[in-house]
Amino acid sequence: MTVKSTQRKIVVPFDGSESALRALRVAAARKRETGAELHVLNVQPVIVSGNVRSFVSQDVINRYYEEEAATAMAPAHKLLESEKVPFVPVTRVGHPFEVIAEYADPFSNDEIVMGSRGMSSLGNLVLGSVATKVIHVARVPVTLVK
Repeated sequence: MTVKSTQRKIVVPFDGSESALRALRVAAARKRETGAELHVLNVQPVIVSGNVRSFVSQDVINRYYEEEAATAMAPAHKLLESEKVPFVPVTRVGHPFEVIAEYADPFSNDEIVMGSRGMSSLGNLVLGSVATKVIHVARVPVTLVK
């Protein structure tokens, strides 16, 4: 049996973009006000599938995801450590909007604070497509930060 934490979480999807940094600053301020846990979530999109797996080992694939996540999360670590804000770094692999929505637990009074635009230039044409999808599928409140 898995016991769920009753500690409230503020989940910040983080891709290294300026928009994500702004959201992180808002979430850090909320954390200071409420005492909630701050979870900084980086989701690496699945890039290796099908026949490619026959030629590349799982260790190489995992190392790639870890390196990409570390690069993306570096600005978050720098900001939060300089402000002495404790946080939980989290990395997942999957479809970003699904992982983000699933990570936040409606039974723990969680919330998502995210930037409205991410790293993708195509996604920046309108409100970020990941943000739009998260709003529609999340079962917790979502705050978008411009």
